[in-house]
Amino acid sequence: MESRSRNLRRAVSRVAQSGSRRHRTPAPTYLRPRKPESSVAVIDIGSNSVRLVVYEALERSLVSVFNEKASCGLGREVQSTGLLASDAISKALTSLRRFHALCKVMKISRVYAIATAACRDATNGADFIAQAERICGVPVEILPGSQEAYLAALGVVSSVHKPNGIVGDLGGGSLELTDVRDHRVGRGITLPLGSLALQDASKKSLKRANSIVKAALADATPLKAGKGRTFYAIGGTWRALARLHIIQSGYPLRVMHGYSIPAADALDFVRRLRRLVASDMLADIEVVAEARQPLLTYAALVLEHIIRIAKPKAIVFSTYGVREGLLYSMLPAADRSRDGLICAAQTLNSLLSRSACHAEELIEWTDRLFRALKLQETEDDRRLRHTACLLSDIGWRIHPDYRSEQTLSLIMNGNFVSIDHQGRAFVALSVYYRYAGLNEANGPSPVVGELVTSPMDERARILGAAFRVAHLISAAQPGVLSATQFKNSGRKLTLVFEHRLVDLVADRVGGRFKQLARLVGRSGSIVLR
Repeated sequence: MESRSRNLRRAVSRVAQSGSRRHRTPAPTYLRPRKPESSVAVIDIGSNSVRLVVYEALERSLVSVFNEKASCGLGREVQSTGLLASDAISKALTSLRRFHALCKVMKISRVYAIATAACRDATNGADFIAQAERICGVPVEILPGSQEAYLAALGVVSSVHKPNGIVGDLGGGSLELTDVRDHRVGRGITLPLGSLALQDASKKSLKRANSIVKAALADATPLKAGKGRTFYAIGGTWRALARLHIIQSGYPLRVMHGYSIPAADALDFVRRLRRLVASDMLADIEVVAEARQPLLTYAALVLEHIIRIAKPKAIVFSTYGVREGLLYSMLPAADRSRDGLICAAQTLNSLLSRSACHAEELIEWTDRLFRALKLQETEDDRRLRHTACLLSDIGWRIHPDYRSEQTLSLIMNGNFVSIDHQGRAFVALSVYYRYAGLNEANGPSPVVGELVTSPMDERARILGAAFRVAHLISAAQPGVLSATQFKNSGRKLTLVFEHRLVDLVADRVGGRFKQLARLVGRSGSIVLR
């Protein structure tokens, strides 16, 4: 226990020392995944809920294997009484006993426990934490507001590709605001505007709550630099708002992380939502937990004022926050610098593909193809293409009749970070076309196509056609693609095989290569060297 305590305190100390400086890490690199370590758990004692999340390993691409929360409402009376409510304490301690038992059953080797606004603000918070530590068998770190803000921002840094904007973490007891630019994190602030705290301080008067929020945010320094940038929304009640917006708008993807709403649309939505909540017209909507429904109007009120003051261009919702930021801060600098999307794709490649090495060779093969064709790519276009290469063979175990649809669904709904929904759709379509072919009759569901532009769909078709050639040549085995080269002369594209591969050349290979060449406006042929 002492060793775990030292490790957690060292990590939190590093966060505290870094909070006043800009956090810098090297540019992302495509490193192969490390061998997974043993599982790690975080117990998060929040103002509204107490949660246990178990992750497969402490590594760059986090995968949760267990996630349970209990709505205890520890912070519901702190603003008015200064105390954690006794019944809330009882609920929280009961939940912590279960979480401790679960960690023993799951044989979790490392458990970290943190507590936030309610416990740091309540006069009986320290007594409650002492009881929690005896139950959990590990130290519980009460995070100061500045550290909570910093860790929430790190959660976004770890899960959004090159973030640029303001991170807002709305909990039950507080709101943290922090400026982020790529891997640089500014000094954050904490305000007593959590949904439970606001409900308590306003005595459930929306008019009084409006005045409290307006006064608290008037001098919120991070918001002053928000104009035209992104506001990253973290927290369960804001996610509930996003879930309602997804349903109301008929959006085709239910993945919460990376869901984006233009700021003007978000402002209109939260105004309407406040009216609906006030009229008790959300009581029967099952997509929002019953315990959260009374808090929606306060969360909507805070977001409305933030949009008015900061004037961001978009609201992007993140499912990564303090817990993930804490674990990210514990990684070596080399691991923090790696691209989270590529890491996740490499992991799936290792688990599901016939040959992990072949996918790496496919990256180089498509690099050569795109150079030969002089196809223009941005840095993000390239990383999405590399991701598609890593995922191009993950459906091989599925029945052939269903590979295209099942793989499309797996990628569209997969546990990926550092990718927006449009990028997900591009990667999924590229692999879909690899399995389904390019016949118009084999097109995917129109709802997927809604997420990409016509040029992106065209690039996905080209990449899917390239996958069809590469996997047919090599049978997804390493050591083959490296023996082929491309030549592009005028309107003619040639695939050159080393002579030792002569027996792999066949009419079917030639037919698929000609199809690829037609997609890029060229004739295609195969020659031996």
